[in-house]
Amino acid sequence: MLTKNQIKLITQLKAKKYREQYELFVVEGIKSIKEFINAKQFELEQLYTTDATIFAVGQANLTVIDEKVLKKISNLKNPNTCLAVFKIKKAVVVEPEKGLQVALDAISDPGNLGTIIRLCDWFGVETLYCSEDTVDCFNPKVVQATMGSLNRVNVIYTGLTELLSNESVIYGAFMDGENVYQTTLNKDAILLIGNEANGISKALEALVNNRVSIPKFGKTQETESLNAAIATGILLSEFRR
Repeated sequence: MLTKNQIKLITQLKAKKYREQYELFVVEGIKSIKEFINAKQFELEQLYTTDATIFAVGQANLTVIDEKVLKKISNLKNPNTCLAVFKIKKAVVVEPEKGLQVALDAISDPGNLGTIIRLCDWFGVETLYCSEDTVDCFNPKVVQATMGSLNRVNVIYTGLTELLSNESVIYGAFMDGENVYQTTLNKDAILLIGNEANGISKALEALVNNRVSIPKFGKTQETESLNAAIATGILLSEFRR
């Protein structure tokens, strides 16, 4: 049985300040929770479930609850059997390695960040650099969108100006860049993706030495832009091709 204080703590983890205060975050869904448990990248704090037979975890980390309580603590409109709380591990800032890396400038939509993390996992990008004003990767909506890929991508929040100042090959996604399908792409590079509404900031734009774009093929050419995550997926596919 959960106490009011326990329910309060779990629901508080929707907010970044409480995730940082308690160093905890929430994962929901059987598949995602099993991925986090099996990967062992994050330590399980507590698992709350309506069906104790689904997971092989110690009794100390398992709390059986009913559906009414699950609805109280869940971030989903239709909770699915379980919710788990994991401990946040401190990310260590490392120098960019050889190979393709991705950097995000002020991405604000949780769904976009979660999808980009999943795309990095799919295309073998192990490190994702995020500006400090990019949405928190432990936001419940981000975690949900990653579908477990957060275990396999090292997400680092850092000052991008200093990071990119030390790099020689930086590709930036722009509307007026060179057609990516007609560009020879360097596989040892950083791909920079800008904010959904404003694109890459002026300060970082000055550091980009390769401007690339995804051409429009529609007859009317009226579509203003692509979703940030979709654009990232197309560009990563082209880099890997």
